[in-house]
Amino acid sequence: MRRMEVTNQGAALIFVTGASGGIGRALAATVPWSRSRVIGISRRQDSISTEHIAADLSDPSQWPKVGAAFREAVAGFSGDRVVFVQAAGTIQPIGFVGNVDTRGYQENVLLNSAAPQVLGHLFIEAVQDVAATRHLVMLTSGAAKSIYPGWATYGAAKAGVDQWVRDTGAEQGQDGVQVLAVAPGTVNTEMQTQLRATTPEEFPMRQKFIDLHRDGKLSDPADVARTIWQLLDVPYDNGSVLDLRQLPEVRTPAPA
Repeated sequence: MRRMEVTNQGAALIFVTGASGGIGRALAATVPWSRSRVIGISRRQDSISTEHIAADLSDPSQWPKVGAAFREAVAGFSGDRVVFVQAAGTIQPIGFVGNVDTRGYQENVLLNSAAPQVLGHLFIEAVQDVAATRHLVMLTSGAAKSIYPGWATYGAAKAGVDQWVRDTGAEQGQDGVQVLAVAPGTVNTEMQTQLRATTPEEFPMRQKFIDLHRDGKLSDPADVARTIWQLLDVPYDNGSVLDLRQLPEVRTPAPA
């Protein structure tokens, strides 16, 4: 299976939310460009990024801090590439609407739906005059198109992110910020552990994810992260919503 080469030239400025775990951590650890400055944005300190910004992105009062970090970091930047990957998210609380904890429900909506849009806006605002190649990548999910009772907030948020990417990519056009949404498939992260730990009453389709884990069909986060980096050198239409499982030319290796 053909795998594309990623150029390893010049300095890059990389922002990754959710860099303390899961795919976000894997992305921070696998940046393919030399002399990269990697800025992780998460509640907990991560040991991978060059720098860390402590922020709880479910709290709107924290968003301006991230916007200020974008502006400060790109001021005077003369490298080849600036990238923001929005990987932070949560699937908690899992359960039916009307039954789950209201505070957790609100934090879910803010982190998964509102924060990506606002942070995406702040990033594009900050890099409008930057001469480097500019990329904005939102992690999405097949849940944006599928029905999963007990997962309504997560699926709705990802569907909203997909549409935001389509519209914003159309606004940016050929010469603006490259805006992509990427669904990584089922990946061996803490999110999958949380799904398997639910009850059938909370998440009726839990057995599907138990079976995927049992049968070794969860992708490795590092493989997924490397593939996502590869996508940035592919001339997709701006605003594309991509599913790694449907991209055979860049698909991650099947789990052993």
